Amino acid sequence: MKKTIEHIDVKGMKVLVRCDFNVPIKDGKITDDTRMTAALPTIQYLIDHDAKVIIMSHLGRPKGKPDMEYTLKPVADHLAELLGKDVVFISSPTVVDDKVRAAVDDLKEGDVMLLENVRFRPEETENTFDFSSELASLGQIFVNDAFGTAHRAHCSTAGVAGYLPTVSGYLIDKEVKYLGEALERPQRPFVAIMGGAKVGDKISVIENLLNKVDTLIIGGGMAYTFFKALGYEIGQSILDEEHIELAGSLLEKAKEKKVQLLLPEDVVCAKEFDNDSESAVFSKDSIPADMMGMDIGPETVKLFSEAIANAKTIVWNGPMGVFEMPNFAVGTRKVAEALAASEATTVIGGGDSAAAVTQFGLADKMSHISTGGGASLEFLEGKVLPGIAAIDNLEHTDENVELYKHIYAAQDKN
Repeated sequence: MKKTIEHIDVKGMKVLVRCDFNVPIKDGKITDDTRMTAALPTIQYLIDHDAKVIIMSHLGRPKGKPDMEYTLKPVADHLAELLGKDVVFISSPTVVDDKVRAAVDDLKEGDVMLLENVRFRPEETENTFDFSSELASLGQIFVNDAFGTAHRAHCSTAGVAGYLPTVSGYLIDKEVKYLGEALERPQRPFVAIMGGAKVGDKISVIENLLNKVDTLIIGGGMAYTFFKALGYEIGQSILDEEHIELAGSLLEKAKEKKVQLLLPEDVVCAKEFDNDSESAVFSKDSIPADMMGMDIGPETVKLFSEAIANAKTIVWNGPMGVFEMPNFAVGTRKVAEALAASEATTVIGGGDSAAAVTQFGLADKMSHISTGGGASLEFLEGKVLPGIAAIDNLEHTDENVELYKHIYAAQDKN
């Protein structure tokens, strides 16, 4: 079990917090603040408990150099609105400099400060000691609440943990709780739904899930690679040609492990990859050579919905079709509605699945929606996420206590 902010006294302490504020911005305005609102409980807890809060985040891909297109100034302004209080922001091209250090020293209990984009420094993604120590020098405690970047061993996600006592915020704690319990202690039947385009992107996830689930549903673009492995005509549908043989082996593995693997029974096909293209429903073994699969059909919706209705735990990652196009969003929406109506624990694995349930107005019907698409996939693969591994366990040794005393003493002298 990992330590959280509730396991450590933060009063009067300079608390360095890693959030995932990598949000979409257009014309200087944030168009979706979901990731920011997800971090508010942790930030508010620290404010309420008289911490001096110093937040770190990245935004976009500035390629390791100062690029004001990716400044976090709009994020600081929006965060101030969300919190209803001022947020100190200093746009430093080096992220940490004397002006930033002075601003940190001037923070009062309950104050909040946001650092500039940590990816303005090339060292961030290289996880080098120098930048990690620069960041760590600003705080006395490190709180990681950025699940969306927990699969990256970067300075601001893992490196600073080598210098400071490290705990998780509420968001990471919730992510680990729902994803971890789904994988390790699921109520059964346990159903996993995998969608998206390529089998290759989710091979390890599928292989890991075959050891854990009772039913595995395959939809979306990757279903056509499985169809090809079964010898079906798939027309112009998307095909992960490199992994046809692997798809066949996964079908066999499911049989060996007595996992019910469900593929679409029918699909909606179109002449062109266009919302207004001529379309029709075809059974899985009669896709026309000149058409492409764009969505699951009504019989498949019924099949998948029945499996969902009988489940006690459901994990969903990847849409059932081209849901961005209204005419081909029906299958994804019907699956989302089946999850919303289910009494099971429903965990949405970030990315397009999260976007879909939000688009359909069903987000509040899900038990948990992950904020990290890539991180949640790696978690489902069974990988160790560096940002989570770096968080202190609840049990700690006397040696660690002494180490932290030395850290505090050194910071007090500074």
